[in-house]
Amino acid sequence: MPEMMGGLEAALAEASSPSWTRRVRAGRGLASFADVPEAAGALAGLLLDVEDTAMTRQTAEALTRVGTVAALRLVARAVAEADDNQADWL
Repeated sequence: MPEMMGGLEAALAEASSPSWTRRVRAGRGLASFADVPEAAGALAGLLLDVEDTAMTRQTAEALTRVGTVAALRLVARAVAEADDNQADWL
């Protein structure tokens, strides 16, 4: 379990990186933690990233693959809040 939490901490740190590749990696890494409030907040931000649609698409795909109620709820909320461009990538 400590290894899992280390992965969560690392992914949370990458979620706010200026590097789009690190943010994409964070979205993939955080998807399995969608039920953890800190991860859910970061995932919501990545799903609606205004700078790069790669975050939107890759994070939505990772959450869909996880397929938990918490993960799919995040995608549904993002669809409801997305602008037209983001919605196309979701």
